[in-house]
Amino acid sequence: MSTVAMNPLNPLLAVTTGLPLFDAIQPEHVGPAIEALLAQNAAALEMAVSPETPADYDSLARTLSVATERFGRAWGAVGHLQAVADTPELRAAYNEALPKVTEFFTRLGADERLYAKYKAIANHPSAASLSTARQQVLKHSLRDFVLSGAELQGEAKTRFAQIQEELAALSQKFSEHVLDATDSFATYVSAEELAGVPEDVIAATRGAAEAEDKAGHKLTLHMPVYWPVMQYAKNRALRQQLYTAYVTRACEAGPMERDNGPVMADILRLRQEEAQLLGYANYAEVSLVPKMAESPAQVIDFLSDLARRARPYAEKDLAELRDFAAKELDLHDLQSWDVSFASEKLKEARYAFSDLEVKQYFTEPKVLAGLFKIIESLFDVTLRPDSAPVWHPSVRFYRIERTTTDQGTERTELVGQFYLDPYARPGKRPGAWMDDVRGRWLRADSGTLQTPVAHLVCNFPAPVGDQPALLTHDDVQTLFHEFGHGLHHMLTQVSELGVSGISGVEWDAVELPSQFMENFCWEWAVLKHMTAHVETAEPLPRALFDKMIAAKNFQSGLMTLRQVEFSLLDMRLHGEAGSEAHVQQIIDAVRAEFAVLMPPAFNRFQHTFSHIFAGGYAAGYYSYKWAELLSADAWSAFEEEGVDNTATGLRFRREILEAGSARDAIDNFKAFRGRAPTIDALLRHQGMA
Repeated sequence: MSTVAMNPLNPLLAVTTGLPLFDAIQPEHVGPAIEALLAQNAAALEMAVSPETPADYDSLARTLSVATERFGRAWGAVGHLQAVADTPELRAAYNEALPKVTEFFTRLGADERLYAKYKAIANHPSAASLSTARQQVLKHSLRDFVLSGAELQGEAKTRFAQIQEELAALSQKFSEHVLDATDSFATYVSAEELAGVPEDVIAATRGAAEAEDKAGHKLTLHMPVYWPVMQYAKNRALRQQLYTAYVTRACEAGPMERDNGPVMADILRLRQEEAQLLGYANYAEVSLVPKMAESPAQVIDFLSDLARRARPYAEKDLAELRDFAAKELDLHDLQSWDVSFASEKLKEARYAFSDLEVKQYFTEPKVLAGLFKIIESLFDVTLRPDSAPVWHPSVRFYRIERTTTDQGTERTELVGQFYLDPYARPGKRPGAWMDDVRGRWLRADSGTLQTPVAHLVCNFPAPVGDQPALLTHDDVQTLFHEFGHGLHHMLTQVSELGVSGISGVEWDAVELPSQFMENFCWEWAVLKHMTAHVETAEPLPRALFDKMIAAKNFQSGLMTLRQVEFSLLDMRLHGEAGSEAHVQQIIDAVRAEFAVLMPPAFNRFQHTFSHIFAGGYAAGYYSYKWAELLSADAWSAFEEEGVDNTATGLRFRREILEAGSARDAIDNFKAFRGRAPTIDALLRHQGMA
């Protein structure tokens, strides 16, 4: 009997194909579980490459995929808890296990014996009779073996493995520094200093101070506090204080042990070294191998073209903002900490409404009910509350079901399940994301169908007292965005691990469903059913919605240039050898060429740019704009055929959401749209046509 099977009391080992026991997992479970799983997986690898395991798809899956999938789920549960419920003890356990886990998966991906077995399967005449999904798995696997160093020899192979371990540790350190720097800041102010700030924020900050037996109001850098202060606080000095703290997190201005400057430099240096070992000029080239874009030059041309089109609109946006700030707000020297405040005031003056007014109609329960209604009606599924162990009392769990008819008999089948963790709190990583718990898979060990499970994580303001949480319209779009990712993962009908759901989808196409779902937030037929005023329960008035639509592309030029700036910075940092020595100079050069609104010299945005230094977007941040082109064009099909057109919804479900990566993303898009994508819809949607 294996060591794994002999430790049923460890919650990371007790469950084989079920749901993680999040309420039982403790830091002391991590080390023993990882050691046991490493031993099991090492044995599985040796069995897989031995002569006893024939070079055929099913044999390899039964021998190796079963073990690695179980290992991945257990380690994923630990990583998830470290992101949403961090403690010093859990962090220590995670960091102790991280090098061992990284070492194993690096060794697995670079094992030339396993690579030879995959090549034998792919080159055998029987490969032609494999399903399309299995052929795609093989194609991706052979590509990934090369990118994982399987063709390297001797010292190069050893060094490649060392780099992977170092990069994993550095990315984790980068993320920890951002979280710690965000959590460590607090300032206490009087009610008078919060003049202009929404009442729900005032109540929440008062409650936070009272919880610490302190007077006044506790302000932090978490989004539910930071953003409304920047947007509404009349106190300019307070805005400057919070802005300065926010943009200097994890940099040389703070404690040395939390400075991400050296961490960034090491990450960039190591990625460049990795690229050269693999025979590429730079890491940007490596990053693009599994993506839709063909070369860094193509990406830069795309971004530069978009910047050229957006710049006149951005310059007009900024000129109007400066003029308004000077004339109406007596801000003759507009600074970065004034921009959100002045922009909100300009929007209120121009369109006669405020985000605060809109927010009163978006109560969280009503928004969720409206979102679920759209998903159910458009994609022909049902969402129901479900139960599972969770890591915090505010986390909910749901199931997605579908009714099918088999020989005249209706039956309900489980499609997928998801956790929803909506609120910000200390110890939880900032931002919003979707992650997979497990993928859809016709299991190689039992032949049973494993349904997909997802995490949907946001950082919204929590309810205050007996009042439901209030969401801004931006929050609503974030919720729809993450659900788009979740639907992509959960509605898949592909049953091959590696190409089901979001697995294997080109990174610059993975945002298509998420950005697509945001469009529903701008449809009257949708919003009127998902709004209810927090006090009167009245739905959003049509007149207010019309004002929101009029303001939809407010400052879209500025926002587009900002995203282009981030994307070009990312490509240059990963496309230029030696960039680690002059990160700030590259940022300054990109801004000088493309930005119209310059931040202050002390701004250290890059020190918290977790997408590229602690996430999967290295030399891939352009994916947001690239996929936005795809999603805008996909949405135009609904504009043409009807937003509530079930046939169009089912076609989107079938060709995009269900297809996983069994086909290339461009083929999925063409199957849905009937043609290749064009930029026209993107420019039109952003008011820049």
